[in-house]
Amino acid sequence: MERIKEAIAKAKEKKSGGLSEHTSTAKKAARNAEIVEGPIVYNQTRVVDLDMAHLEENRIITLDSEDPNSISFDILRTQVLAKMEANNWRTLAITSPTPACGKTVVAINLALSIAKQTDYTALLVDFDLRRPQVAAYLGLPKDNSFADFLDGKIEFNDVLINPGIPRFVVLPNRRPIKNSTEILTSRKVKAVVEDLRNRYEKRICIFDLPPLKATDDAIAFLPQVDCVLMVVASGETKPSDVKDCRRQLQSNNLLGVVLNKSQDVAKTYYY
Repeated sequence: MERIKEAIAKAKEKKSGGLSEHTSTAKKAARNAEIVEGPIVYNQTRVVDLDMAHLEENRIITLDSEDPNSISFDILRTQVLAKMEANNWRTLAITSPTPACGKTVVAINLALSIAKQTDYTALLVDFDLRRPQVAAYLGLPKDNSFADFLDGKIEFNDVLINPGIPRFVVLPNRRPIKNSTEILTSRKVKAVVEDLRNRYEKRICIFDLPPLKATDDAIAFLPQVDCVLMVVASGETKPSDVKDCRRQLQSNNLLGVVLNKSQDVAKTYYY
């Protein structure tokens, strides 16, 4: 936990005199700001501090570069970014065959690992509208969720949060949303996805989606993203479920399958 605190503190020390994040009409200037190396100061996106103990309890480990298990996510990040860059892709969906595979934990850790790369920024979007968990895992404030934006109670920028980590922004949701399939394919959500995709040139947008066999939400939404990762649970996910889901994803750009919850003990090269 102390190593995570130190990692965030070092990044924050560089903020003074850094670049500003513009979300006004000067979109071109903002876009350039994100591709220049150096810290970003969030002027319009709300900034909150995370509870390091809460992150540790919820297996959010990527901030701690000395944690042997974080290396797995850094390797995954490198593989994902190489494939996405080669195809000029910027939007990635993460799903699983069934619940409890750990897809949300994988999505958060992967997004944080991408944010550590100075060439990119990462935006994590909680589009598991029936059972949103990103905000709970990160310990974000309970106000201003995506559902409030859909209801017209707040502006879109009021939903976005920077959790005190440079180059990382979250679009959280706090309560289940009815008619989620219809919402995810609505004009309003399509406009949001298009804006998120195009606002910054070097931003990677990661969408945490529901399990494929639990609802039709993911299949309905996938045409809006460039590619998808499927997370399976070691020793829990049935091979038949993986096969069925891969068949469902044939028309989409499936980057690969992530084996989660492995009991193997990670060892570093220098251990």
